[in-house]
Amino acid sequence: MSFYKESELEKIGFKSLGNNVLISDKCSIYNPGNISIGDNTRIDDFSILSSGEGGIEIGRYVHIACFASLIGQGKITMSDYSGVSSRVSIYSSSDNYNGDWMTNPCLPDSVMNTIHDDVYLGKHVVVGASSIILPGIRLEDGCAVGAMSLVNKSFEEFSMIKGCPGKSNKKRNENILDLESKINKLTVI
Repeated sequence: MSFYKESELEKIGFKSLGNNVLISDKCSIYNPGNISIGDNTRIDDFSILSSGEGGIEIGRYVHIACFASLIGQGKITMSDYSGVSSRVSIYSSSDNYNGDWMTNPCLPDSVMNTIHDDVYLGKHVVVGASSIILPGIRLEDGCAVGAMSLVNKSFEEFSMIKGCPGKSNKKRNENILDLESKINKLTVI
């Protein structure tokens, strides 16, 4: 994998950019002036960051794997220590498919009813391969989403979510908070 050099990243024009950020030179970035990226973050090949008016806010120690996409007009937040696996799609906008409206970005707004709503991934949230997160979703700290899940509702802290649609019947272990404490002792925050 080939990453942008630090000097190249600075020229892209991000809203803010932390230290030790690795972004593949094969990543597609739209509206970088609305995108903030924290320290020690890595974004892999063929990912798409397409920020609308709400912006994209990526915390510290975040990983976005290959072919992942963060797209939409609403704000998308990935908090510290969160991560998404390959082919995860996070949407803060969606067309209305009920048949009362047309669906196509090439059409005038007068015939469309696009939904825009913020998406929030709390600290330590992990999302498995090929999962989809829809507009308006909040995954509170520590949630884990299994591969190929459709997340169409919000979940409380440390929920383990799986399926289509995503459901939770189990809590995730909170030992990761102790591990975070170890990292914080080793680094300056």
